[in-house]
Amino acid sequence: MDGLDSSAEYIGASCHVSQTATTFIRLPHVSYTLDVHADYYHFFNMDSSPTIAGFKYDCLLFDMDDTLYPMSVGLNLACRKNIEEYMLKHLHMEESEVPKICLDLYRDYGTTMAGLKAFGYEFDNDEYHAYVHGRLPYEKLKPDPVLRSLLFSMPQRKIVFTNADQAHVHQVLNRMGLEDCFDGIICFETLNPPNYTSVPTDNHVGSSFSKDCNKVESGRFQSKTQILCKPSVEAIEAAIQIANIDPRKTLFFEDSARNIASGKAAGLNTVIVGSSDLVPGADHALNSIHNIKEALPEIWEIEGDQQQMIQSPAVETMVLA
Repeated sequence: MDGLDSSAEYIGASCHVSQTATTFIRLPHVSYTLDVHADYYHFFNMDSSPTIAGFKYDCLLFDMDDTLYPMSVGLNLACRKNIEEYMLKHLHMEESEVPKICLDLYRDYGTTMAGLKAFGYEFDNDEYHAYVHGRLPYEKLKPDPVLRSLLFSMPQRKIVFTNADQAHVHQVLNRMGLEDCFDGIICFETLNPPNYTSVPTDNHVGSSFSKDCNKVESGRFQSKTQILCKPSVEAIEAAIQIANIDPRKTLFFEDSARNIASGKAAGLNTVIVGSSDLVPGADHALNSIHNIKEALPEIWEIEGDQQQMIQSPAVETMVLA
C-alpha cells in the first residue's frame, strides 16, 4: 500500500517487483536533517538503548501493514483503488496511464506518493493520506489476542516502523487491540516533519509525466524526492538513529523483500514475514507473525542456556477469523 510498508501495493505486478528485488535502495546525493517532532514519535520507554542482560536481542523492529496482519485482509486492494482515484480526480492524470505510473513510482521511489512529489506534483500530505488511507475498510481488521499475548511476552523493546501516517497507524493498532503493545512508533511524520520543504518544480510537469517516467532507470531510487521512506537505506538508518538502537542486537520484521535487503544493508537482523522461503538479505522466514515463537525461540531464550526461557502466558497460534 502506498505510504504504508506493504510489499503488495499492487496484487500481482508490484508484488512481483518487490519480491524479486535483490538490491537495496540508497540515496547517494541527498542529505537529510532529522527534525523529529515529539508529536510524531511516540515513545513510552525513554531508556537510552537499554541492554537486556542475557538475551540475544535488545529490540524488535516491526513493519505494520501486511506484517502484523496478513495480506489477505485486503486493505492493500482498497488502498490501490484510493490512490488511483486520487490521481484521477486531484492530479488529473489519464485514466489509462494511472496503473503503470503507480507501479513505476512505487518501484523507483519507494512509494507512489514519494514519486509524485519527485515529479513535481504539489499536494498536501495530510489531505493525500486522508483520501488514500482515511477511507480504508478498517472494519476488516479484528482484535488479535494471540499476537497481543505474544508481544507482551517478549522482553525486548518493541517498535513499529512504518511508512504510513500516524492516523493510519493508530487506526490499525487500535482495531487489532495492539495500541499498548509497543514502546515506540516511527511513522511518516517522524521522518518527514510538517515543516520540511518541497523541491521547487515546474507546475507543468504533469504534461510530460509519462515520457519522464519512461526515462527513470528501473530499480533505482531517484534523488529528486524529498520524502524519506523505506526501502531507502537512509530511512532505515534514520530509524536506527531516532530509536537509539544497536542494529546488531535488533530483529527487523518485514513483508517486503526489498525492505529486508535494505535492513540487512543497514546492519539489522532480518525476518521476512508472509513467506516460508528466505529472500536476499533475510536471516529468517515466517509464514505468519503468529509463528514467531516456534521459528524464533531465541527471543525468549537466555543466551548460553537454550533450555531456560522466561516465563510467559501460554499462547496458542491459531486465530479464528
